[in-house]
Amino acid sequence: MSDYGDRHAVIIGGGIAGLAAAWRLQAQRAAEGADYRITLVEASDRLGGKLYTERCDGLTIESGPDSFLSYKPAAIQLARELGIEDRIIGTRDTGDGTFILRDGRLEPLPEGITMLVPTKLKPLAKSRLLSLRGKARMAAEYLVPAREDDDDESIGSFISRRLGREAFEHMAQPLLSGIFAGDADQLSLAATFPRLRDIERKHGGLVRGMLNQRREARSGNNAAPQSSYPPFVSFAGGMGELTDSLVERLGNVDLRTGAAVERIEQAESGYRLQLAGGEFLEADAVLLATPAYVAADLLELLDGEISAMLRRIPYVSTATISLAFRASDVQGLQAGRGFVIPHVENRELTAVTWASNKFDGRAPGGTALLRTFVGRAGREGAVDLPDDQLLTIVRRELQQILGIETAPIVSRIQRWRRAMPQYVVGHVDRLEQVDQRMQRLRGLALLGAAYRGVGIPDCIESGNRAAESAHQYLHRNVT
Repeated sequence: MSDYGDRHAVIIGGGIAGLAAAWRLQAQRAAEGADYRITLVEASDRLGGKLYTERCDGLTIESGPDSFLSYKPAAIQLARELGIEDRIIGTRDTGDGTFILRDGRLEPLPEGITMLVPTKLKPLAKSRLLSLRGKARMAAEYLVPAREDDDDESIGSFISRRLGREAFEHMAQPLLSGIFAGDADQLSLAATFPRLRDIERKHGGLVRGMLNQRREARSGNNAAPQSSYPPFVSFAGGMGELTDSLVERLGNVDLRTGAAVERIEQAESGYRLQLAGGEFLEADAVLLATPAYVAADLLELLDGEISAMLRRIPYVSTATISLAFRASDVQGLQAGRGFVIPHVENRELTAVTWASNKFDGRAPGGTALLRTFVGRAGREGAVDLPDDQLLTIVRRELQQILGIETAPIVSRIQRWRRAMPQYVVGHVDRLEQVDQRMQRLRGLALLGAAYRGVGIPDCIESGNRAAESAHQYLHRNVT
């Protein structure tokens, strides 16, 4: 790092967003011959954040996300730049998809559900997931008038208004919970699924809009670009390959773990960061790739109003419990790639994934690997139970739902406390206010899952945007 000048960019947070920002800054600095230093500080003793893969006894166990959406290009592009695109794998074609628990029974998600909207009536009519009344209400969506005002509303309100409350509670809500672990009656439609509102505005309804889009696609008009990958992809060795490759390739970035930033204050030439233990760092640009509540604390001395708005972004705690079984002990019990559980079923489990069904190479022959999830908005208590009590609850519910009686041969528990940001109603407006005030803090940027997308490609893209802004500030616009 001694070959670079006195100007300094500091990234706070070593999750995927922070690492992606460091990668982009390193690349732009090299491409344009800039002379600023880059330092990334991470409070924990490990880089990678929620992307962490444990490999033991032939098992590939994901502690956090196990895949990402391929149609959002940022993650695929990053893998290409890192030289690991050939490691990307798609989900296995098992012939079975996702199931939803209804009254204690697993029912397949009807074929043709696109963005929570039914596009094929025959599979829906045959499904036992909804009652006759619920199906009739969904079919009547074609006749429901569009909302005329532009106010934000919750996803729960929107889906209930258009498709009926039963469709929301037994189909849309569990699918949404698997993404956000949130209360869909509080989550903002504008921040999470703005396209649904756009379809309603443009076409007058969801079914009407989907049918129009299908007709346009068949005629070749307005055809969306097609990805060469299936919708959900991962890496052959697990999602940890992405962050491991990033860390290995950040040779011209000062990477520091166990370095918690306690405060940021204005300095003569930029910002002064105080680390735990009393060390100080001087920085011209600061990129905060932390949870919103951490960023709020760090920005308190710089702008109390920004801090107050960031503290209004709530978070939910979750836990992932991975269990490996002898395949012979669970023969015939594996339900497709997994299933989700509606809140109205009143269980601690929110979802279950058969990891060894979903991707190749997740478990050796003769072994089945299962991932279970607990914790959601309004029901987080189980996350903090001792390991033995949490395992007891998970095993009991698996026995009730799947009939699994035997004990797992391997178990792993990963708790993610205050890890999932919630985009509640009004989120987009609050971000606009934050963005306006952030313009006063030159060289400072917010990035990560708290703002404009919780998915891995979204976080990478936020890191790219923050890095490009910081590079412009450090190299081109400041002499």
